[in-house]
Amino acid sequence: MNYTYILKSKRDSKLYVGSTTNLRKRFWQHANGKSSYTKSRGPFALIYYEACTVEKDARRREGYLKKTQGLRLLKRRLKEYFYISRRLIN
Repeated sequence: MNYTYILKSKRDSKLYVGSTTNLRKRFWQHANGKSSYTKSRGPFALIYYEACTVEKDARRREGYLKKTQGLRLLKRRLKEYFYISRRLIN
């Protein structure tokens, strides 16, 4: 399987969108500072993922979710998650 995933930094609450063929291994890499882009932003929570049978579809979805329209869709799709997260902080 091929995965598109969303991580949320517990340090600064920013989102990271990525894709991989091995979700467990990739999350471990992020969590242990093995990814240069997210190295200083951990720890992370995996808040969402989608599975695709074709890698190209997962990469296309990653690109879409990184754009403004895709980010809006993601925030609507995870509306309850973000609502609960805000309530826990306040």
